[in-house]
Amino acid sequence: MAMGRDHELEEGVTVEEEFGSSCQTSPQDKQELVRELIGVIHTVGSYEEYRRSQREECHKLVERLKLLLPLFDEIRDFEGQIPESGIECLMKLKKAFSSAKKLLKTCHCGSKIYLAIESEAVLGRFHSVYERLSQALEGIPYDELGISDEEKEQVELLRVQFRRAVRRNDSQDMELAMDLMVALSTNNDRNADSASIDRLGHKLGLCTIDDLKVETISVKEKVAMRKRRKKLWVFYKFRRFAGLEETELLMPKAHEKSTSLAIPNEFLCPITLEIMTDPVTVSTGQTYEKENIKQLLDSNCQTCPKTGKILEHLLLAPNFVLKNLIQQWCEKNNFQLPIKQAPPKPESPSVEIDGHFLSLIQDLSSNQLEVQRKAVKAIRMLSKENPENRTLIVNHGGIPPLVQLLSYPDSRIQEHAVTALLNLSIDETNKKLISKEEPIPAIIEILQNGNIGAKENSAAALFSLSMLDENKEAIGSLNGIAPLIDLLSNGTIRGKKDAITALFNLCFSDQNVHLATEAGMIAPLFQLLEKKNLEMIDEALSILLLLAAHPDGRQEMGKLSFIETLVNLIRDGTPKNKECSVAVLHKLSTHNSNLMLAALQYGVYEHLVEISDNGTERGQRKAKSILQLMSKTEQIP
Repeated sequence: MAMGRDHELEEGVTVEEEFGSSCQTSPQDKQELVRELIGVIHTVGSYEEYRRSQREECHKLVERLKLLLPLFDEIRDFEGQIPESGIECLMKLKKAFSSAKKLLKTCHCGSKIYLAIESEAVLGRFHSVYERLSQALEGIPYDELGISDEEKEQVELLRVQFRRAVRRNDSQDMELAMDLMVALSTNNDRNADSASIDRLGHKLGLCTIDDLKVETISVKEKVAMRKRRKKLWVFYKFRRFAGLEETELLMPKAHEKSTSLAIPNEFLCPITLEIMTDPVTVSTGQTYEKENIKQLLDSNCQTCPKTGKILEHLLLAPNFVLKNLIQQWCEKNNFQLPIKQAPPKPESPSVEIDGHFLSLIQDLSSNQLEVQRKAVKAIRMLSKENPENRTLIVNHGGIPPLVQLLSYPDSRIQEHAVTALLNLSIDETNKKLISKEEPIPAIIEILQNGNIGAKENSAAALFSLSMLDENKEAIGSLNGIAPLIDLLSNGTIRGKKDAITALFNLCFSDQNVHLATEAGMIAPLFQLLEKKNLEMIDEALSILLLLAAHPDGRQEMGKLSFIETLVNLIRDGTPKNKECSVAVLHKLSTHNSNLMLAALQYGVYEHLVEISDNGTERGQRKAKSILQLMSKTEQIP
């Protein structure tokens, strides 16, 4: 396989296949090989930023690769004949370096959303790189290469770090995981809360239209490669919240057939980076595809996406000159513009739509059961589709009758009504309007006595409404915590996740911490710590950390069986499990030295030392703090 010097080795290509079975190369080739390895280190060292989900792991890998520079310098300066075993090690290192470079480049400029969703799979790639590096360094003939004892000791220490890294199994941080869990709900009835989307946007660095434009390109690459397209639909939610349509991710056929044809930049809409068919100019002088900029303006955005300036007016002036230039270019290059759907006939569509919504909302109060069922089901379906529908439902007075239907003695109507309110509540203004109708008692009643689907959506609705601080206390005082705990104990997996998400948010209120402890929340959380197949350990530990900040929670957790489980997670859990467990133990130990002593009796000390050296950044801080507490109380064994 012929390959230039700048190309990376392909996966599955062995050293012998790439360089020949004899491993015999000229001195010039050997020097070039070392220079290439050094070049890779300098290249990855130039990547200043990495995606949040893998940032810590990327920095560690780069720092460890840099520690090999003195070794390569000594090999490069070695004047003797490099033995065959040395050449083989260098070629294995080249292959490992190639994989490392490809991985770091992906984490440097790949899709932020994809990397966050696939964090565990990406971590597996890090482990593969560490394993290759460890194996490549294993057989270095130090003496035959004239490597100094100091450098030999450094490389052997590095090998130990690589082996330890292979055994690790990090996961994404708790807050990010909680918001992704909500945003990635695959049930069509669910819509991510705007607050959770906003938090995700800040965590992933997707806060502006420009950020989304760059992310669009990265996501399109994943879509074209057919990689996990289903899970990438969370990106559509970011786009929708920014006023952009999800269909823009689908590449037009004209683009698919002409991927080698470079479209002039001035022909591309700055919002979607797609060729324009109906360009219009806004007050700042910038030109956009009419449909795209209109969607932004209709979503109450009054700033120019490209310049960020406030628009003096919202008039859209057709840019006929640019439109003609685009058409001429398309004819000359045999490029087919995407076909736009014909606009609806001007037969007062807004009046028809308004009439349809008004009729449905009136039917919610019908005295005929079947009419009510059809109407509330239709409202449920419409409320999940887009912001415009939700606005129409609210503007036509849909919230009061929906809240009234929560208490209707029909399980299907209750489920449709609570789900419709859940969908409407993704808008912050709607949360307040829904709350004014005092729906919480009825939602709690459904949570206690409804069917499975209604219980799950009631828990999600309580989570959404609890984003308002006043609702946190209302849910607690109206006895909403106990049925959430029951769902956490006895619900489906989806129900458990809905319940734990709601409980996590509610426990930011001191009053609710007391109520949750009294209602027996510690026990089901403790059970989740032992059910690793549910993958909810970090969520459970995060709530326990909130409870550990209060005397009621600490008293309930101060049982030796709990401490033993905590120590087991510190010993055998994933690095994120360890981080969360150490944080809980730190909170408990700070207030009760007896619990620290119990942890010591279960052998926690050596595991804390390990985490203080090799754990996550937060885990290291907490472990070191506990070790200091132990030192002060002279409890070190």
